[in-house]
Amino acid sequence: MINKLNNKNTEIANIIFAVFQKSYAIEAKLIDALNFPPLARKAKDIKKSKTTFYGFTENEYLAAVIEVSINNECLDICSLTVEPRYFKKGIASKLINYALKLDDISYARVETAIANTPAIKLYKKHGFEEFKRWTPSHGIEKLAMSVLT
Repeated sequence: MINKLNNKNTEIANIIFAVFQKSYAIEAKLIDALNFPPLARKAKDIKKSKTTFYGFTENEYLAAVIEVSINNECLDICSLTVEPRYFKKGIASKLINYALKLDDISYARVETAIANTPAIKLYKKHGFEEFKRWTPSHGIEKLAMSVLT
C-alpha cells in the first residue's frame, strides 16, 4: 500500500531516516563511495524538508520511500529507497509508477550515480533517458535522466 507520509511528525521522520540509512549504506558500497552525501542526512533534515514523501507499507512496516517535489509540471524524484530485506520485490517500480501518475506533471527527472547500474536499469525500464553527466564537488560521478509523462 502506498500512502503520503507526514515527514513533519518526528516518529515518521525517524522511520524514513532508518529506511534511508539502510538503503543508502548498501548503495554507498555498490558505487564504492567512502563519502556518500545521502548518508549524512539526519532525521531532523527529513522533518524540515519541504519535499513530499510517499511510503510503501507491507504488513504495517515501511518497506520503501520515494521523495518528490513538483515544480512547473516537473516531478523531481529526490530519493527512492527500499529497505534491503524488501529488495527485488518490485516495490521501487510501484513507487515510480505511483509518482509518475501524480497530478499536474508533464515530465519527471531523477539523478543517480553513474556507477549505480541497478538504479539506471530501473529508471530506463520506466522510460527514463539520460540527458546529462557531471561530477559534483563530492566526486561521485552522476547522471540525470528524464521521461515525459
